[in-house]
Amino acid sequence: MKQLPMYIDGKAHRHASGRWIDSHDPYTGRAWAQIAQGDAADVEFAVQAADAAFRSGPWQQMNASQRGLLLHRVGELIARDAAQLAKLEVQDNGKLIAEMSGQLHYVPQWYYYFGGLADKVQGDAIPLDKKGYFNFTRHEPLGVVAVITPWNSPLLILSWKLAPALAAGCTVVIKPSEFASASTLAFVRLFEEAGFPPGVVNVVTGYGRDVGAALVEHTLVKKISFTGSDETGRHINAQAARQFKRVSLELGGKSPNIVFEDANLDDAVNGAVSGILAATGQTCIAGSRLLLQRSIHDEFTQRLIALAKTARMGDPQSHDTQVGPVTTQPQLDKIMAYIEVAKAEGATLALGGARADRPECGSGWFVEPTVFTGVHNGMRIAQEEVFGPVLSIIPFDDEDEAVKIANDTRYGLGAAVWTSDIGRAIRMSERIQSGTVWINTYRAVSYMSPFGGYKDSGVGRENGIDALKEYLQVKSVWINTGAQTANPFVMR
Repeated sequence: MKQLPMYIDGKAHRHASGRWIDSHDPYTGRAWAQIAQGDAADVEFAVQAADAAFRSGPWQQMNASQRGLLLHRVGELIARDAAQLAKLEVQDNGKLIAEMSGQLHYVPQWYYYFGGLADKVQGDAIPLDKKGYFNFTRHEPLGVVAVITPWNSPLLILSWKLAPALAAGCTVVIKPSEFASASTLAFVRLFEEAGFPPGVVNVVTGYGRDVGAALVEHTLVKKISFTGSDETGRHINAQAARQFKRVSLELGGKSPNIVFEDANLDDAVNGAVSGILAATGQTCIAGSRLLLQRSIHDEFTQRLIALAKTARMGDPQSHDTQVGPVTTQPQLDKIMAYIEVAKAEGATLALGGARADRPECGSGWFVEPTVFTGVHNGMRIAQEEVFGPVLSIIPFDDEDEAVKIANDTRYGLGAAVWTSDIGRAIRMSERIQSGTVWINTYRAVSYMSPFGGYKDSGVGRENGIDALKEYLQVKSVWINTGAQTANPFVMR
């Protein structure tokens, strides 16, 4: 098996413990590589390297335009290697090659965009109310950033964090998921090739209890950017607060996909299926609650189930496959447990509900596309994040009830409204408590548009100009141009 070392201070790093973690191919269930199992000693080495790179040397001496040029170069290298990186990511996390290929060919745009923004950060000259002073502001990088990424879209989500952090002038220590580290370790080599100085981008692999905790608690780490479960995010937030560290937390979701009777039902059915079966439901914005206006409930449900039944499952490396395996064995067990919870709560199993035993699924970790009807919003299946291809259908009568159900959750990451009434679309977008509201579409994202959550779905924003601000701090500079201090004991 391949053994994949960490990457620290511009080179492969032989980890202190000497222990390895098996990485499994979700399609076969077999281990195919080993990832270095890091610990606090490796974190210390990486953070010190990142801090040294931030405080002195080539990175510290570069101006913003030079940093932007490096980001543009790495974007070109990602574009060059996109097909190879996509295949590696599929082997590591089991997502579809069709989706990963699209993502990896899109990822360079983050580096082009933030590379262009790097030298567009401007302070302000403040028109003061005090004579004899000139006041202006500067935006300065925070320092060392810990980036903690999940297993469902490692390189896309990493780029949401890494590109703006580097554009701001920060240095970074990445802790990828122990279930999907291989693509990140290959990816960061491109930064070396692009000309990034040693220590600017580092990767420490291992378990959260060892590596993640040490990063969050390290005094030289000034910010943590995390994507994952709200439970872990809550713990990180509490630990970071002890040292007043900045945090960006992109956490869970229980997104409502709301269909009104005046919607284009063909589009809405496609959107509902995409919302829950794309990425095998392993996405924080999965449309796991389908809210259907009662007048179309039965017809829409029948059409949705008919379409879901046609989903082609199998080898995620095949461009014909539409639903791939679940990424990890623990996640498979969790999904199956939630299916049993839904049955026990009285929901009606309308489709699926079992592990897939189709020949084309082999020995992989597959779950049949699953649909529950007869769900009310108080059920656990409607309130808790399953993170799998499991859909709960909930009826409603009018706008007010749809809003009440949509907002009756501790999450607020994504939501969608399907309607032909523009007034209704705007009203709903105003009333739904969610960081993103899609109208007559689902799962659209861009490097230019901010993304983040309300409520327990997190804090901070990724993508767009807002993301760059997450890695900067503002300094106010005062210059006395002639003001006299009449009384030294009185503040002017």
